[in-house]
Amino acid sequence: MADTGKINYLEMPARDLRQTKAFFSTVFGWAFIDYGPDYVAIANAGVDGGFFKSDNVATCSNGSVLVVLYSHELEVTLDKVTAAGGLIIQNIFSFPGGRRFHFTDPNGNEFAVWSDVGE
Repeated sequence: MADTGKINYLEMPARDLRQTKAFFSTVFGWAFIDYGPDYVAIANAGVDGGFFKSDNVATCSNGSVLVVLYSHELEVTLDKVTAAGGLIIQNIFSFPGGRRFHFTDPNGNEFAVWSDVGE
């Protein structure tokens, strides 16, 4: 049962759901559940959520919440992101507590990946 007031589900826009599923399953090992032609739920991503068909994109510059993923191997994950068609928009940098980079997925949505390993 979900707890009242706790973040329970995240929904993100995607121009191309097929491309979204291919990218995130390749890079992060996510699985998906299709709910018709305009929505796909995320499975095995650490938090429940989904992608809805939209021409909009989620970026920090347009005021969106930033979804930050974790990696034990930051450089390996960066390489996987670029190999799968993601665009690095902020290369690896240090911050108090770790290191991270920002990227856009093939739809143009911004995400970050951080690690506390190898600080």
